[in-house]
Amino acid sequence: MAKSWATDKRVVIESVTPQVDGGRFPAKSTFGDRITVEADVFADGHDAVRSVLRHRFTGARGWTETPMASLGNDRWRASFTPDALGLWNFEIAGWVDDFETWLSGIEKKAEVGVDVSIELQMGAGLFSEASTRARGRHAKELASFAEILADPDLEAEARLGAGTSADAVDLMRGYPDRARETRSSTRWPVVVDREKATFSTWYELFPRSWSKKEGEHGTFGDVEARLDYVADMGFDILYLPPIHPIGTTHRKGANNTLGVGEDDPGVPWAIGSELGGHTDIDPDLGTIEDFRSLRDAAAARDLELALDIAFQCSPDHPWVREHPEWFRHRPDGTIQYAENPPKKYQDIYPLDFETEDTEGLWTALKAIFDHWIDEGIRIFRVDNPHTKAFAFWEWMIPEIRSKHPDVVLLAEAFTRPAVMHRLAKGGFNQSYTYFAWRSTKCELVQYMSDLEEVAAFFRPAFWPNTPDILTEELQTGGKAAFISRYVLAATLSSVCGIYGPAFELMENRPLREGSEEYRDSEKYQIRHWDLERADSLSPLITQVNMARRAHRALQRPGGITFHPTDNEMILCYSKRAAEDVVLVVVSLDPHHTQSGWVTLDLETLGVDAEHRFAVHDRLTERRYHWDGRHNFVQLDPGGIPAHIFTIRGQTRTQEGFDYFV
Repeated sequence: MAKSWATDKRVVIESVTPQVDGGRFPAKSTFGDRITVEADVFADGHDAVRSVLRHRFTGARGWTETPMASLGNDRWRASFTPDALGLWNFEIAGWVDDFETWLSGIEKKAEVGVDVSIELQMGAGLFSEASTRARGRHAKELASFAEILADPDLEAEARLGAGTSADAVDLMRGYPDRARETRSSTRWPVVVDREKATFSTWYELFPRSWSKKEGEHGTFGDVEARLDYVADMGFDILYLPPIHPIGTTHRKGANNTLGVGEDDPGVPWAIGSELGGHTDIDPDLGTIEDFRSLRDAAAARDLELALDIAFQCSPDHPWVREHPEWFRHRPDGTIQYAENPPKKYQDIYPLDFETEDTEGLWTALKAIFDHWIDEGIRIFRVDNPHTKAFAFWEWMIPEIRSKHPDVVLLAEAFTRPAVMHRLAKGGFNQSYTYFAWRSTKCELVQYMSDLEEVAAFFRPAFWPNTPDILTEELQTGGKAAFISRYVLAATLSSVCGIYGPAFELMENRPLREGSEEYRDSEKYQIRHWDLERADSLSPLITQVNMARRAHRALQRPGGITFHPTDNEMILCYSKRAAEDVVLVVVSLDPHHTQSGWVTLDLETLGVDAEHRFAVHDRLTERRYHWDGRHNFVQLDPGGIPAHIFTIRGQTRTQEGFDYFV
């Protein structure tokens, strides 16, 4: 290897955060949030080093610089707040600072009485050089300081005082010599998303089951008439499964049977018929005007519609006739239907992402997003994105976001972690997770630790149920299991959702023992839900969602501290964002009363260890007076097996600390 004789760039920049795969993919942030950047910035020897964070919006001409503060041990930090949605970049510059080195050295020598006459002459040279980099008044002031430092007729103490004065130091720091600075070799990208990408509460429903008359096919109008039910519970995203025409070939009936009757509506994910495809609407649901009316009525209630994007077709989809090359064919010439052994989906044809007409297929798929974006939709749940080419998403998502940076995409990818992570790196804002299957204290604590490792790019969405997932815990745990699972989902993650009304009405009948499929699933048939049922969990869900809206700590990922308990069936944790703190205690046993002692990290909670304090339960409105680190809890599955506490902070009085009651 050829030797380099260059020594002018002595600063090294390493271990930069946030970054994803060395800058190959963007980290994620949220509009209004500060982006904090850290790096190791250092040089050989003992000379002083300075560094700055440089940042700009993609396409901007100039960079904005923010000085980095030393954290000690060569670690530096700075932050900035983006003022636009979209892709930002940052880089770091560092340099050996001759002035700071001089300042530190001369002050140390003067302090111990060492002669500094030579150092004063060196300082004069530094000030003189800086005056050539400055303009106007500052240039004259720097030159004046140089003259003072160089004046042999002045006492050394006066010269030193002038050169190290606050005014002189501030001036010099404003005009550093950066001719030999090091710039980071990478410009690290950060994508800035809107608030709902980070904090949102989803409610999924099948419009065809929302008629008030049992046995009738529901419509957009029926959903619009009952929007207050969803909005009043505190949800802010209303997610609809596919709303397109449903194929008739191999149409599935109740409980995934092939023998269908005239009234079987088919599976919404079997998209396409003679009535159209992915940009058309099932006429049984209504018209495009009805859809727009629902969209606008939802927006008036602070609900945003989210649509399902499922890139697959029924055998009757127009593309099957028009573009057979977009599908994979078997040796006998027939098209391969979807399978997930032992499951067979004869009513669904997957698309072939290895087609020779890649450009035609990709362009057509992007056009589906474009169509619904033009209809005012900005949030999409994407079905099985892990069965489509990574390269497709890494092309299409930036194409969409270049014009619509407010688009939010939820990846429905229950698959291997590396695959889920790659989709998030490729642009998905949110991702389904394994939360539904994490039940024990150990599993939950470990899973939150796992998610923290990928927090720079992976935003977890916690769903306790979906139309495809009815866990054994929900099947057997009764009301207490539904309550505890929603409290966990809504407080551990800033993004959560439920499939309703199956969740709040505690639907728990599996298709068969050992199955996670629902019996009489809405995927295959129309259901009628009694939204006014006396035992509905909607009031409890409302309380949880109101807590989410009230507390910043529940609106941001991370910030979790787990507090020890002496009972493995009780999980205790807090979430903190700035000064906002929420403390959660949940029973993991839906069958028996559990009690025990929690040991609190009072410093994390912001509580004085020597005085009593009060906690307020947002679920029951009850208040408890606690004392010190060790406090007793008891959770009954017959009531509400969880607490969401806010801490009624201590106030200092003449006698010491008191607490609110």
